[in-house]
Amino acid sequence: MGTPVSPADRPAAGGRAAGDADAAASSREQRITELGLAFRRVFRTLNRLRGRDTHLGAGELSHAQFQLLIELHERGELPTGELAAAAELAPGTVTQMLDALVSTGYVERDRTGPDRRVVVTRLTPLGQRAIEAKRQAWKSRWEVALEGVSERDLHAAANVLGRLASVFEQAPVADPSEALPETPAEGVKTGSRPARN
Repeated sequence: MGTPVSPADRPAAGGRAAGDADAAASSREQRITELGLAFRRVFRTLNRLRGRDTHLGAGELSHAQFQLLIELHERGELPTGELAAAAELAPGTVTQMLDALVSTGYVERDRTGPDRRVVVTRLTPLGQRAIEAKRQAWKSRWEVALEGVSERDLHAAANVLGRLASVFEQAPVADPSEALPETPAEGVKTGSRPARN
């Protein structure tokens, strides 16, 4: 038989529970910080993608123009004001973008609806093909990037991204990458940056 352990030498059950709770909270905070850093990286990558629009060649679609084509593809023909609202852009900006898209043959304008005062914009066959080609290219990239990720994890990721979108819709900030959780120990908001690939 072993030496009896006195009650004073036994770890308190309450102390163990508190320690477990602290460890769980610390682990959750670390996971949220990791998610925040990943979100920041995605956000900055998207900003760089938009920045490349200024270096496009003649006839190439910008990120913003492609978003207009996507809206027309998903919603059908739309007046400029509705298209601007759907794309969350200023009507004047959309008008200029549509002028360029008309000149390159991706969209066309029409007054043949019930109210001839309203001009609607619709995709042309060329615009349709451009969307299908770009979507297929991105689909292939997504499939490669997400190879081996379970359906359960994909569902969880979609749920998390949906919740993050709600956060920024309800409390908009100038730069969503600045709305990350503050955890100095993890290097967030302390001047250090996540490694770039």
